[in-house]
Amino acid sequence: MKRRASATTIGIFVVAGITLLLTGIILAGGGRLFAHKERVVMHFGGSIYGLQLGAPVVFRGVRLGSVSSIGLLYDKASDDYTIPVVAELEAASIRGLAESKSDSSATALAALVERGLTAQLSMQSLLTGQLYVDLDLRPQKAPVPRGNPDEMLEIPTTATAIQNLKNQFDGLDFRRLFDDVSAIAASARAVVSGPQLKKAMDDLAVITDHLRTLTGRMDARFDPLADAATKTLGDTRDAAARVGKAADDVSGTARRFSGTADNVNALVAPDSALVQKVQRTMDELAQMAGSLQRQTGEDSALVQNANQALQDVSRAARALRELADLLERQPSALIRGRSPATDDNGAPTAPAQGGSR
Repeated sequence: MKRRASATTIGIFVVAGITLLLTGIILAGGGRLFAHKERVVMHFGGSIYGLQLGAPVVFRGVRLGSVSSIGLLYDKASDDYTIPVVAELEAASIRGLAESKSDSSATALAALVERGLTAQLSMQSLLTGQLYVDLDLRPQKAPVPRGNPDEMLEIPTTATAIQNLKNQFDGLDFRRLFDDVSAIAASARAVVSGPQLKKAMDDLAVITDHLRTLTGRMDARFDPLADAATKTLGDTRDAAARVGKAADDVSGTARRFSGTADNVNALVAPDSALVQKVQRTMDELAQMAGSLQRQTGEDSALVQNANQALQDVSRAARALRELADLLERQPSALIRGRSPATDDNGAPTAPAQGGSR
C-alpha cells in the first residue's frame, strides 16, 4: 500500500511539474506561443554578418516577428550569391496594418508590398554589431523581386546608404586611381621645376612692375581727370535743363497744334455748317449741269430753233451774195431796175428755151 501511494504521489508531482513548465513557457512567450504566424522570405545581397536567428523584424519600431532561418543560394541570372532570410510575422500585428479589418494577414501583407514595403538591415547596437530587419514603406526605391520557390510571400529588399557606399568602394580600381594620382603628381612636379614656370614668374614680376608704374601715372592724372569730369557733369546738367525747357516748348506747341487740329476736325465734320453748305452747292451745280444737258440735247427746242435760225441766215447770205453779184454786173440796177440778162461781155443773152411767153 505504501509503494502504491508513493508511485501515485510521484506521478502527481511529475504532472504538476510539466504543467508548471508549460505554463512558464507560455507566459515567457507573452501568450504568443500558439499564435498564428505568417512566414515571409527576404533575399539580401552582400554580407549580413551580425544578423542572427531570432533577430527582431520591426515596422517603424514595432516588433512584428523574428528571423527563423538564414540560407545561401546561387543566382544564375546575376551570377552571384543571395542570402534568403525567412521570418515569422505575427498575424495579429499584421492585420493591424490592413486598410480593412476584414482582410486577412496574408492579404494585408501583400497590399503593403504593393504599396512599397521593403526590408533593410539596420544596426541594433554599435557595440555588439548585431543587426535587425527594418520594414518600412519606401515607394521611391525600386527593389527587384528574386522569386520564391517555396511559395512564401516575398518582401523585396533594398540596400542601405552604407551598403551602397561600400558597393561603390568595392567597384573602385584603387590601383588605377593611385597610378593616376602618381602621374598627376609627376606632371605637377615637372611643371614646378621646369623653365616654363620660372619664365612665367619672371614675366609676372615684370607685369607687376608695369602695373605699379601705370598705377602711379593714373594717380597723378586722376585729379585733373576728376575736375574735368566734374565740369563735364555740370555742363551736362545745364544742357539737360535746356533740353527740358525745349521739351516743354515743344509740348506747348504740340498742344496748340492739337487744338488747331481739333478745330479743323470740327469744321470738316459731317454735321458742320461748312460741309452742309458745300454739299448744298454741289447739289445745285449738279442740278444746273442736268438742266444744261437737257437744254443742249439734239431733240431740245433750243437746238431746233438754232438750226432754223442758221438756215434763215444761210438763205439771207445767199440772197445778199446774189445781190452783190447783180450790182457788180449792173451798178445802176438799184436806180433803173434789173436789165435783161447779159453774158460776161455785156451782150444780151437769149431767153431760155421753154420759158414762159
